[in-house]
Amino acid sequence: MADRRILGMRSRMRGRPDVDRDSPERSMDPRSAEAEPVSTRSHVIDNAIYVDGRRAATPGSLPEAFECLKNTPGSMAWIGFYRPEDGVIYNVAEEFDLHELAVEDAIVAHQRPKADRYGETLFVVLRPARYVDEVEEVDFGELHLFVGRNFVITVRHSEAPDLSQVRRRMEADPELLRQGPQAVLYAVVDAVVDGYAPVVAGLQNDIDEIEVQVFGNEPGVSRRIYELSREVIEFQRATRPLLGMIEGFIAGADKYGMDQELQRYLRDVADHAITVSERVSGFRQMLHDILVVNSTMVAQAQNEHMTRLTEASNAQNEEVKKISAWAAILFAPTLVGTIYGMNFDHMPELHWVFGYPFAVLLMAAVCVTLYLVFKRRDWL
Repeated sequence: MADRRILGMRSRMRGRPDVDRDSPERSMDPRSAEAEPVSTRSHVIDNAIYVDGRRAATPGSLPEAFECLKNTPGSMAWIGFYRPEDGVIYNVAEEFDLHELAVEDAIVAHQRPKADRYGETLFVVLRPARYVDEVEEVDFGELHLFVGRNFVITVRHSEAPDLSQVRRRMEADPELLRQGPQAVLYAVVDAVVDGYAPVVAGLQNDIDEIEVQVFGNEPGVSRRIYELSREVIEFQRATRPLLGMIEGFIAGADKYGMDQELQRYLRDVADHAITVSERVSGFRQMLHDILVVNSTMVAQAQNEHMTRLTEASNAQNEEVKKISAWAAILFAPTLVGTIYGMNFDHMPELHWVFGYPFAVLLMAAVCVTLYLVFKRRDWL
């Protein structure tokens, strides 16, 4: 039954050469094609059989690992893949009776963090992250785990996290590794959550720098706030489901025979996940507040600039009024003097004894009158 199901799934998948391109997970993310460079590394990173918490064999191929697992009582297989080909996933799925929906998710990738159980097999999707200080960005990866009764299959679609360190840690602690696949699940989840700490520190440093830029009125800070807000939102999507997943693992501990000590370890990971989730939520609120403050400061700066322009315009108007007033005052005697300077023979005032004093008094009277008028109107 299982063989027919897997073969049917394989035929359906092979009949869809555009399954990766047309899958909803990829089509909803236009950046997905750019985010996946072609890897030249081998798809099998490590392949080991463990007995009683210690590495018993390192098979050279997957068929050897399958055979060794069947012939070694009480053994556990831990096989790590990096961007494996579809055929490799199909072979593993056929050997361990993996559900076709989980297999399709592992092939397509671009899944949200989740934990689905198919019979005795637990399928987990994690979104590890690392902070790239050179470009001040968060690089998100994707990790799939198939956790069964006597096997753990890890499928990485990104460079991070480095599961070789997790494997070395577990091999150095046989007592923990003796707990079986659930202990490996704990170690991987713990490594992913611990990997969030440098990301949190990097984001906190960026936010501190942005605060300095905002209050320093540096240009271009609005764009940086927007870009960092996108990183925080993506980080929140990667971390928010973790707590529910871990609580689900703990809730099913008795049903699936999880050791009490391992449950304590998982609760510790849950505490770390809560801390990360709270910090990320705080970052999002802080960035929103910073954006509001920056918008307010930009508006205030614009208002101050407009106020200065208005004050300058008013000052210019005052100067124009003063110049116009004095020009009018000076124009009056000029007009009178021009009339009396035309030197016509038939002007009565030319031969009048009081003509000159009258002209001077007339000019003075006109000037004083204009001065008083402009002064009353605050032009002078």
